[in-house]
Amino acid sequence: MRRRDFVRAIVGSATVWPLTLSAQQTKSKPMRRVAALMPYSANDPQGQNRNAAFLQALQQLGWTVGQNVQIDYRWSAGSEDDRRKYAAELVALAPDVIFTAGADVEPLRQATRTVPIVFVLVPDPVGAGFVDSLARPGGNITGFSQYDYGIGAKWLALLKEIAPNTTRAAILRDPALRAGMGQWAAIQSVSPSVAIEVSPISLVDAGEMESALTAFARSSNGGLIVTGSALTVLRRDLIIALAARYRLPAVYYERSFVAAGGLISYGPDFVEQFRLAAGYVDRILKGEKPADLPVQTATKYELVINLKTAKALGLNVSSSLLATADEVIE
Repeated sequence: MRRRDFVRAIVGSATVWPLTLSAQQTKSKPMRRVAALMPYSANDPQGQNRNAAFLQALQQLGWTVGQNVQIDYRWSAGSEDDRRKYAAELVALAPDVIFTAGADVEPLRQATRTVPIVFVLVPDPVGAGFVDSLARPGGNITGFSQYDYGIGAKWLALLKEIAPNTTRAAILRDPALRAGMGQWAAIQSVSPSVAIEVSPISLVDAGEMESALTAFARSSNGGLIVTGSALTVLRRDLIIALAARYRLPAVYYERSFVAAGGLISYGPDFVEQFRLAAGYVDRILKGEKPADLPVQTATKYELVINLKTAKALGLNVSSSLLATADEVIE
């Protein structure tokens, strides 16, 4: 089965990315400065893998950390307070460009309207007010949109397909995310057609989330939809453990959850977005403006199924669903 590895030479022997990677200027060219505000914790394996892909792509474009580029990192780990604090710190460093992801875009937008910003993993950059339009961003921000709201309907349809007896679904979401409203609306719109009643559960407080899921699981025929946010990443292991404990078939927005024991995921190749973002950082470092770089939307989506988890839940995955999967984990 397909398994993605990321350039170990870039990661080296380090298990945690440092806050700042710096070195002396080369004699031939001035050192350029990139700032990076990431929504993961500094030792999160998923964050490290995605960052490795970003650094690999930068290196392929001629940028080597410590030789001609310095990267200043901050890791917000889903904390609203840290997002604001680190955004201000990074802008104060006067970098040539800032690279960021997800909800960490907003505090950076508030901190600067002049420093170029390249984002990934943003569902609706126009609706969020980050750009004027996808084709003509118009300001100091551009990047890569992860998916449209309609994917929420796909998640619910997949839940019904892999677990046909499901009549109720808890939707784990961060209510503070503006993009989350669009996802929730898409899920609600399709719920009557698949005969699944949906109810939201907030991710904000881990204890309250666990209590709400425990109460939800007391009734039969329940399932779970896990939507994307920094809090989802932060609580990934807990969510997977709760789904297993209460025998809830769950659909996730991203492959790493299935690799860690979740049932099924459908979503874009997020690692690819980190690679592509390096291209925009490169172009900005070479003089192009974010306003002239169109926001790109995801074109490659992955369906991943964990057969071991399906068997543990007593689910027989249909041959038609297996045939459409990009990856099956056994």
